[in-house]
Amino acid sequence: MDTSFWSRKKILITGHTGFKGSWLTQWLTMIGAQVVGYALQPPSSPSLFEAASIASDCCSLHGDICDSPKLRQVLQDHQPEIVFHLAAQPLVRSSYKDPVSTFQTNVMGTVHLLEAARRTPSVRVVINVTSDKCYLNEGHSVHLFKESDPLGGHDPYSASKACAELVTASYRQSFYDPDGTSQPRLASVRAGNVIGGGDWAEDRLIPDLVRAYLAALPLVVRNPGAIRPWQHVLDPLHGYLLLARKLWDDARYAEAWNFGPVGPLYMTVGDMTRLAAETWQERLDITAAPQPEVYEAPVLGLDSSKSVQALGWLPKLSTKEAVEWTVLWYKQFQAGGNMRSFTQQQIRVFETK
Repeated sequence: MDTSFWSRKKILITGHTGFKGSWLTQWLTMIGAQVVGYALQPPSSPSLFEAASIASDCCSLHGDICDSPKLRQVLQDHQPEIVFHLAAQPLVRSSYKDPVSTFQTNVMGTVHLLEAARRTPSVRVVINVTSDKCYLNEGHSVHLFKESDPLGGHDPYSASKACAELVTASYRQSFYDPDGTSQPRLASVRAGNVIGGGDWAEDRLIPDLVRAYLAALPLVVRNPGAIRPWQHVLDPLHGYLLLARKLWDDARYAEAWNFGPVGPLYMTVGDMTRLAAETWQERLDITAAPQPEVYEAPVLGLDSSKSVQALGWLPKLSTKEAVEWTVLWYKQFQAGGNMRSFTQQQIRVFETK
């Protein structure tokens, strides 16, 4: 990765207080970018944002992505050159509890961001982070979704991300830069199930496992047979950075892109649970939930060959390494370590791989 490109670049990250946004903010500030973050308060306590003191590295602004006047003012005041849009309601089960808020945040929030960005002359590149769940997933067989596959979604979260992709395509064709003659340039990115240190979201496997260990409680696992494309959070973030760099120079990259595992893709929730517990090296009682409360797709996989061939992107960490890095982070946290330093250390090691 051309780290020199990012030196003194003005970056806006929406959702910078979240798990993925905190890792991206930390990484960009380490390579010299000037980051402005716009988000609600951290979604959990503890959080990576607080544990790694992310706010000390950036201009951290709190606000709702659906507050259009405030969002526009932030872009006008700070004149970013590159925008990473990560602000979202990111959980399937939460979307069943509050579908209206999910659609409002994930669909209209995207509209507000794209509208503000196109009206800010400094903005040259926009990366909209959606989800691997944006695809129309009807079957139980293993299928690696390509960027050209139909969009859809059974649950409100998945449907909202499919809608966000349609909004992105509409703005790209209507207002952005389909022919390379104007600014800005807009791409969307779809990653797999990311893991890594500092995630405390509800109803996610690794955070649930960590909470079980820290509280000495049994871990109840939903859908142990479900198959997911697991990856460390730094791998797709690396892809987003590579894409933004390419898009800066060439409007032909203004498309949708997958960033999922390459190689042995198919690990079940049960297998991932056992691997994480073995890596933790402490006893953990694991039980399966008696009956799924809500529908979640049983099988999900991504075809990332387009990103591999066109961007030169490849995952740097295997699934086993991703779990090891994740467990090491939480063990360091459990021991009262300096999580800012440890997070930066993991990023530096990742850069050298």
